[in-house]
Amino acid sequence: MTRFARISILAAAVALTGLAGCASTRTHESTGQYMDDTAITTKVKTAIFNEPSLKSAEINVETYKGRVQLSGFVANRDSMDRAVTAAESVSGVTSVANDMRIK
Repeated sequence: MTRFARISILAAAVALTGLAGCASTRTHESTGQYMDDTAITTKVKTAIFNEPSLKSAEINVETYKGRVQLSGFVANRDSMDRAVTAAESVSGVTSVANDMRIK
């Protein structure tokens, strides 16, 4: 085997290993999905912040593969519903899990 062939095989193996490391699994997001989820989280936080009746500092937002989880505390049921509606209105959100509690 020539030196060029060995280097080519080594380069291909490194490239494939790198690509496999970025792939998603059932419990692990790919790099692209992580970036998408970060953008969705930011948009949901902005939507909640722009809702004047909500105290956005008391609502936590987490996103995994487009599924948004809201947690924290709100003043009443109406505030809870507004936060969920604001999250659902963001593009890229596939579902919203409401884990908020009323104070």
